Amino acid sequence: MNNFVVLSEKTWNTRLVENLKKNIPDAQWLLINNKSDFLLENLKKINPSKIFIPHWSYIIPAEIFSSFECIVFHMTDLPYGRGGSPLQNLIVRGHKKTKVSALKVVKELDAGPIYLKQELDLYGTAEEIFIRTNETIEEMIVKIVSNNLSPIEQEGEPVFFKRRKPAMSEIAQIDEIGKLYDHIRMLDAEGYPKAYFENDHFKFEFTRASLKSNNTILADVRIIKK
Repeated sequence: MNNFVVLSEKTWNTRLVENLKKNIPDAQWLLINNKSDFLLENLKKINPSKIFIPHWSYIIPAEIFSSFECIVFHMTDLPYGRGGSPLQNLIVRGHKKTKVSALKVVKELDAGPIYLKQELDLYGTAEEIFIRTNETIEEMIVKIVSNNLSPIEQEGEPVFFKRRKPAMSEIAQIDEIGKLYDHIRMLDAEGYPKAYFENDHFKFEFTRASLKSNNTILADVRIIKK
């Protein structure tokens, strides 16, 4: 029986593992969601055939990806969009759709060969998109395992994204209603710095934005005393 590991720190990926157990019951599935557990010595005990990485904010150590087949899922049509904060960078650039790329982890970030790609819509909040991505990744994992897919080297000129910093969530300089709506929704997910502005006394954080036809946004606001 094959052993597979799913590596993710996000709560929505717990459901992914449970679904994979149902879809591929003749394999053992293990979720690792803590960086302190993702160690070579632990993995050697598990001896996974593959390690699937749907959402992880840390560098995969060379000793691990050299010892085990590690497959990461990146929310761009690689080699377009290598680098950090892919969802936010896509929305800022006006993309309405993208592709999720399943690629083998190598030393260079997001440069590994591709197993397959699958289309993804970018409407809704960041959390809604991540949940939808979770369903897409589940389908992709089933295809990779069931068909024993081999990766193919990337083709084309790479385009690189820079990881966003928390200060980039500030909204004071945005002057278009559509861009403001996109800015709020693309940061509206667990673990991301929310869209905000602040004055001398308070910080205002925005979530659950809804764009109305009369150039109005309705949103929840969290007010924090500085």
